[in-house]
Amino acid sequence: MSTSERFDPMTHSWIGPEEAASDEVAQRLATPIVPSGSIAGRSLTAVVAIMTFLAALATGAVTMVVSAASDWQSDVAREVTIQVRPVSGRDLESDVRAAATLARATAGVADVRPYTKEESAELVEPWLGSGLQLNDLPIPRMVVVKLLSGATPNFSDLRKQLSDQVPSASLDDHRGWIDRMRTMADTAVIAGIVMLVLVIVVTVLSVTFATRGAMATNRPTIEVLHYVGATDKFVAGQFQRHFLVLGLKGGAIGGGGAMALFGILQALDTWLAGTPGADEMAALFGSFSIGPAGYIAILALIALMALVTAMASRRTVGQTLETVD
Repeated sequence: MSTSERFDPMTHSWIGPEEAASDEVAQRLATPIVPSGSIAGRSLTAVVAIMTFLAALATGAVTMVVSAASDWQSDVAREVTIQVRPVSGRDLESDVRAAATLARATAGVADVRPYTKEESAELVEPWLGSGLQLNDLPIPRMVVVKLLSGATPNFSDLRKQLSDQVPSASLDDHRGWIDRMRTMADTAVIAGIVMLVLVIVVTVLSVTFATRGAMATNRPTIEVLHYVGATDKFVAGQFQRHFLVLGLKGGAIGGGGAMALFGILQALDTWLAGTPGADEMAALFGSFSIGPAGYIAILALIALMALVTAMASRRTVGQTLETVD
């Protein structure tokens, strides 16, 4: 009996060194190279979950901001206002009626509503306070002009008519507000993209360090696999599969937590609907619902995080295996 031989309790026979090496390789191949329940694996899962949660919050917030800005633009674009200022020597009431008549005669106008003196005074109460005597103040009168859906009235012509017949009147089509809201929505989208890029960078760095640590820990196993003929592609595939599972698990936890949070916010928004606080929040931020598009975006984000984790791991393994060879 050779000293290199060993006894196999399963077959109750002695096996040689070549058979022993093959048996050892088979046992190694039957189990994953990187243990799935390691502390490093759990830590990386937590990191991916946190990064996915933050990215999902940013995605949902951007979705709500863009949706709210779109609603605001739509509401603002459907109406224009005519401001009639009190001027010495002119009858304010006659000027208001003339401005309203010109607005009604404009093509594309659905409705014209002149504000009364009392209603105009109420508009300045948030700044001047209530209970003040506003009769002697030169408060301008407002004429709200609602437009037909999809109509594009000739505002230049209306401005010219107002200038000729009601010199104290001015037309505001809210173009400045629309441009500001469009800029705000674009800024929110850019901020969301920057947030997503930062999350991906942090995830790639975390996966890179975790992969290098796993390869250092399992270096003897990798060398044995190379010795018996395992290719770099096989080894990289093992690590890629391992980190893909970790990425999916972490992404599902983080993305699922974000979707649950948005669902709770939407439920609270519905439950508190009609209260003064909820109305103020709705006027300022719009609805807290991210809609189907938001949930689909978060699901796509989960898949993206898993893909980034797997590809970063495979790239790191490929670079590290060059030093092993």
